[in-house]
Amino acid sequence: MKLYEEDELLALSGIQHYAFCPRQWALIHIERQWQENLRTIQGKQLHERVDDPDFFEARGDILVTRSVPLSSYTLGVYGVADMVEFHSVEEDGITFKGRQGKWHPVPIEYKKGRPKQNDIDEVQLCAQAICLEEMLAVEISWGYIFYGETRHRTKVEFSPELRDSVLEKTEQMHTLFQQQITPKATTGKHCKACSLEELCLPKIASKYPSVANYIDKHLKGL
Repeated sequence: MKLYEEDELLALSGIQHYAFCPRQWALIHIERQWQENLRTIQGKQLHERVDDPDFFEARGDILVTRSVPLSSYTLGVYGVADMVEFHSVEEDGITFKGRQGKWHPVPIEYKKGRPKQNDIDEVQLCAQAICLEEMLAVEISWGYIFYGETRHRTKVEFSPELRDSVLEKTEQMHTLFQQQITPKATTGKHCKACSLEELCLPKIASKYPSVANYIDKHLKGL
């Protein structure tokens, strides 16, 4: 399996953008464009409430940490986990200096809305788990997504199919990034929920993959 170099690592958070819309991901991570809307502001506020890299708390048989740095050279990504719980286990865990027993990591991601019909939240959480597996040399089978609207945790099993989806998406992200390609738009209902709709111009971009091609098409008619 290919291992990426440190200067090739992409933002882990981008995998959710890519799963939502490859064009949105490219506009943000290749073209460096961004535009806030109500959803992104609310999401940012939720993450700020749990962003505390110095936070460490023992809750019975669970150790709780926040803002945990992550990286994976097999996926070629880096980022931060909102929260990682370490559950006391008999085996298949890691050890901490000054603490007895073994501890199993469980990643937890915070989202402002509610569970979605697709897997765009799950692939981001699974990518975090793969990073932790690589960093801690331990297998992680499940994690949680906490949704702000429902105030409830949803358990996510890291199935082989979900892991394959993460690997496929990160490989595609690296290919597009290396070639500096912004895909043309695929229009749909999701466009209305996108903060970049006014920058993307999906109806135009679905026909012309780049501004240069759009201009060239019309210049030929003059």
